[in-house]
Amino acid sequence: MKKQLCWALAAALVVAGASAALAADPPKSIRIGYVVSLSGVNAQGAAVTTLPAYKLWVDDVNKKGGLLVKEFNKRIPIEVIEYDDTSSAEAAVRLTERLMTQDKVDFVLPPWSTGFNLATAPVYAKNGYPQLAVTANSNDAANLVKQMPTLFFFLNEPRNFGGALVEVLSKLKDEKKINNKIVMFSVGDQFGAEASSGVAPVLQKAGFEIVIRKSYPLGAADLTNEIKEAKASPADTFIAYSYPPDTFMLTKTAITQSYNPKVYYTAVGTAFAAFGANFKKQAEGVLGIGGWDPTVPGAQEYVQRQKALLNREADGWAAPVTYASLQVLEQAIEKAGSLDRKKVLAAIENGGPYQTIVGPIDLKSHIRGKQWGVGQWQNGQFVGIAPSDLPGAKPIIFPKPAW
Repeated sequence: MKKQLCWALAAALVVAGASAALAADPPKSIRIGYVVSLSGVNAQGAAVTTLPAYKLWVDDVNKKGGLLVKEFNKRIPIEVIEYDDTSSAEAAVRLTERLMTQDKVDFVLPPWSTGFNLATAPVYAKNGYPQLAVTANSNDAANLVKQMPTLFFFLNEPRNFGGALVEVLSKLKDEKKINNKIVMFSVGDQFGAEASSGVAPVLQKAGFEIVIRKSYPLGAADLTNEIKEAKASPADTFIAYSYPPDTFMLTKTAITQSYNPKVYYTAVGTAFAAFGANFKKQAEGVLGIGGWDPTVPGAQEYVQRQKALLNREADGWAAPVTYASLQVLEQAIEKAGSLDRKKVLAAIENGGPYQTIVGPIDLKSHIRGKQWGVGQWQNGQFVGIAPSDLPGAKPIIFPKPAW
């Protein structure tokens, strides 16, 4: 009886050992999914800001053999699952849920645009996936990250965009180079609503008068009347919280209408390399949202690798931040030593600051701290000018040269 018991125990231990070894076997790939606007009105922004960073990062990681996971003591390559939300928020929500519950991917990268990030945030939170939201901003960011602890914001809050803009405009006003009157347009989308409602009070508190403040429809085909209205106003400063198609359209229309305000500022798309390529010398002096310091270690190599892989120039704002967010994810996985999303979430939150191509990033508050709010086209590059105390800040070119 004793002998039989010993043999049974030995057999059980062998089976248990085999099961443990099987459980410890590394996966053949780390499955990463994303839902991005490959078509529709949001496609231009996603194609410049989001997709290149995703594709370059995956290529960079896989060339190293994959993500290093200490639990398995090896690098594991990335496998990508990509869906097109067709610029529909409903589709973005549905397909994000599918990636998590049906495809059961390890991680999900965020969509493009404020509206789509906020729409999908509850899905990330419900399923316990970290959401590294780059192309998103909210006046309620602090409350949102409390409600959804899987959410991280990588770009500035509107009030901080407003603060950087006030720094630039107040100095010009105090030097009597501009008057205190402003025209402000915004795209009829979550981004436009959040930005205009967050920035307007900051400007008004600083003594500026917004003589025209209006929104225009998302996907508008013609903004001539808006430019004519701005031209007829007494404002020295033009501000548009615009999306890429509108940013290009507004600028083309301003040129054809000979509208030359002393300060011309547009939003998403101004930092795109295509803006400088399209408008050439006429881009000089144009202000826009964001900015970056291309002298940060690793920044120029990132630009060169993207050009080599995708034959596409990097933009001067959210694209490098998107790539930096993926550097954070990669380093957090290494620090966690595991693909367990709870451990990775904890590492993202507490493991920083992480070194990236836009400088150190710390996400203890789930909201990235002080960063560029105003950039400007100078000598063929979109560079950061405010806050002026950030390393690499350039002095403003003023006034903007006439078209």
